[in-house]
Amino acid sequence: MQKVFERPKSLNERAFHYCPGCGHGIVHRMIAEAIDELHLQERTVLISPVGCSVFAYWYFATDNVQAAHGRAPAVGTGLKRANPDSIVISYQGDGDLASSGTAEIIHAAARGENFTVVFINNAIYGMTGGQMAPTTLVGQTSSTSPYGRDPKFAGHPIHVSEMLATLKAPRYIERTATNNVANLTRTKRAIKKALDLQNKGEGFTFVEVLCTCPTNWGMDPSEAIDWMESSLMPEYPLGVFRDVMKPEVK
Repeated sequence: MQKVFERPKSLNERAFHYCPGCGHGIVHRMIAEAIDELHLQERTVLISPVGCSVFAYWYFATDNVQAAHGRAPAVGTGLKRANPDSIVISYQGDGDLASSGTAEIIHAAARGENFTVVFINNAIYGMTGGQMAPTTLVGQTSSTSPYGRDPKFAGHPIHVSEMLATLKAPRYIERTATNNVANLTRTKRAIKKALDLQNKGEGFTFVEVLCTCPTNWGMDPSEAIDWMESSLMPEYPLGVFRDVMKPEVK
């Protein structure tokens, strides 16, 4: 019997614009499935970033706010404090979150704001031409590092999950990947857990997802998966970096 995959209610009937092999569409569907399974659609506000997923509002059948480059955590803070019953999801890429938005993500996490961040890490700027990002690996080529990232000039990659995990306030931080079925399952589980914890009022939740960018990596989708496994995942190990109950304020 042929399996029929129904479109989640929280996704609109519109084809994704992403390049072949890109992880954004996969993660979009996982977020929508988690929203539906937790019955959160009517309360959800998704924050669309600047980057390849700038048009996320085309796809999600939820309320949506567009944020300037890197400012999504600040927007999320305002949304959640103004309407605490809402479910706020900040969806950001590595150029958006780890470069322009470094201050915003650190301070939102340090305050323990009760919203969820889904962070797509493909180690490069996507929409703007494949420039070196804060997450680009040492030696990795890009349009602005044609000879490979030189740590003497550009420093070393920023490990966002590990950095945020040093703070006391975050409730839950996990890094997953989209390279195989097992990790796709873990990614969906992590996103659903993060949203469930937010719904219960337990604080700041953060899911980093390693994804491929075949177009800007100069690879076909199959080669991009291989490079993710051989190079990206050793630099950014998968796992739970923080899963700590928020202490009660007395």
